[in-house]
Amino acid sequence: MDPSPTYVDTNMMVAMSVLIAAYVLIFSEIVHRTVAAIIGSVAMVGIGMWMGFYSQEEALLSVDGNTILLLMVMMMIVALLRPTGFFEFVAIKIAKLTGGNSKLLLVYFGLAVSVISMILDNVTTVIIFAPLTILVTRLLQLSPMPYLIAMAMLSNVGGVATLVGDPPNIMIGSAASIEFTRFLVHMGPPVTLVWIVTTALILFLFRKELPLGNGAALEGLDEDKAIRDRSSLWRMLVVLAVIVLLFFAHHRLHVYPAFVALIGLALGMALLRPKPEVFLDDVEWSVLIFFSCLFVIVGGVESSGLFDLIGNSIAAMAQDPAALLITAVTLMWVAAVLSAIVDNIPFTVAMIPVILSLESQNVNVTPLWWALAIGVGIGGNGTHLGATANIIVVAASEDCGVPGARISPRKWLRIGLPTMFVGLIAASLAFAVFFDFFS
Repeated sequence: MDPSPTYVDTNMMVAMSVLIAAYVLIFSEIVHRTVAAIIGSVAMVGIGMWMGFYSQEEALLSVDGNTILLLMVMMMIVALLRPTGFFEFVAIKIAKLTGGNSKLLLVYFGLAVSVISMILDNVTTVIIFAPLTILVTRLLQLSPMPYLIAMAMLSNVGGVATLVGDPPNIMIGSAASIEFTRFLVHMGPPVTLVWIVTTALILFLFRKELPLGNGAALEGLDEDKAIRDRSSLWRMLVVLAVIVLLFFAHHRLHVYPAFVALIGLALGMALLRPKPEVFLDDVEWSVLIFFSCLFVIVGGVESSGLFDLIGNSIAAMAQDPAALLITAVTLMWVAAVLSAIVDNIPFTVAMIPVILSLESQNVNVTPLWWALAIGVGIGGNGTHLGATANIIVVAASEDCGVPGARISPRKWLRIGLPTMFVGLIAASLAFAVFFDFFS
């Protein structure tokens, strides 16, 4: 296959057709999303082998083992923490802090997950906060659906701000030799603007689902009585502290986030000595299988050369210094739209060598790095498949047992698409006004 494709060929069209067919099955909910992903992955590998653009080995390598393992292990850690009463304790504290105000609760949750996602990755943050959100809303007799969607979206936005907040950021920082402080200084201001407009828009779009609140529901609640096992709780808090510290420094230690989580799990098992079923039964195996198959499907599109073609088309625009701003904003929007459809990691992987090749031709690629980071981060809000955190909250909404709380693809699109586009407009304006700063 030509390493630098200049036109759409049959392989690209076929791979894209398989992706579209799989997404139609997923969004239509004719079958469960995991079943649809399995069917799509088998079709992609089978057709790719037949046509010669995708092999079984490439399919296996396309699965992001770090993401899958991180998801699984963090689910196990949450399962060890749940019996202690920790989530009930924090839920009552948060409910009392808001006084039962539903809108204030959404802002508090959004701010908390955004800040934490700047230090931890957004997937870990959402895995911990999803059960907490369901408990708080149950106490206040509110639907968890708006809060789960807002939590995922705002964690995606918050993760854009730092080098360690989102996997593509780590890849971009490594390729462009951008240190933590420089990344935060450049991404912090536009992310703050996007966070404000995103929160405001979510509050507006969910105005009918956010009643005045129920302060009376807080009467008689005692957070101290929620703790069921103080000894185990203190041990697990030590485990969480170790995980947080290692997550913050994992890029300096050259340790994968999944291995950090494994260290925490091993420490938790050594301290609590639980039976295996205690933490294995709470793992969302269907979610893990879904993501694995989705990686295989997207890997087929990547192997067809489509992402390279898109990257080369954008690179052609960057050759003209006068069009650098237009190129950067175009890259931001293309990255966002593709990240809403497919996982943002393959597109980031495809764009990095393209941008590096432009740098070798003396093109100022600095604004392209920032535009890529913003685009792949904000684009994850567009659909429920756009980010790993999104699928976590969708699964949580299905398991919470609250009538009407389930997040369907249509419900997500109603909020996600306008949120993504408004966030992109805000980021593009900031980029244009302060272009010299980003250059």
